[in-house]
Amino acid sequence: MYTGKTEQPCCLCDDPETVARLDLPPRAIRRMKHADAIAWQDVVGEVSIHFCADDWELVSELVLETGMSPLGRCNVARASFDLREDFEAMLSRTREVPDHAPIERRMRAESEAVLEEVGTHERRARVEARIIERVLPRPQRDRR
Repeated sequence: MYTGKTEQPCCLCDDPETVARLDLPPRAIRRMKHADAIAWQDVVGEVSIHFCADDWELVSELVLETGMSPLGRCNVARASFDLREDFEAMLSRTREVPDHAPIERRMRAESEAVLEEVGTHERRARVEARIIERVLPRPQRDRR
C-alpha cells in the first residue's frame, strides 16, 4: 500500500544516501533534466528532490553564493512527487487539473520570510527559498 512520498536518491548522482531534501512547487519540474515527458500541471502537492552529502555542499554554496540553480542538472526521474490519478479514459469524464495557485502562494510567502530573516534560518531553508524564488514567476502588479 502506498503511504506517501518515497525517499529518492540524490537527484544529481543517484547516491541512495541523502542528507538534504528540498520541497519545491510543481512548476520546478519544467526546469529539471529529462522533464519533457512529465505533465507538471498534473502534479498534486510539492516536488521533493534529495542531495547526497558531497553534492549538497556544492549545491548550497552555488545557490547561496552565486545565485545559480541546480535544477537543470537534477534528473526528474529521481524526484518525488504525486501525479493526479488518470481515470478520464475509464470514466469517460474529464477531471479538473490541480490548482497550483495556493501552494505557489504559500511557498512564495514562506520563501520571502526566510530571505528577509537570513540569520535566523538554517542553510537548507535558505537554499530552498532561493530556488523557489527563481522558479516561481513574479506576481503581476495591478496596473490601474
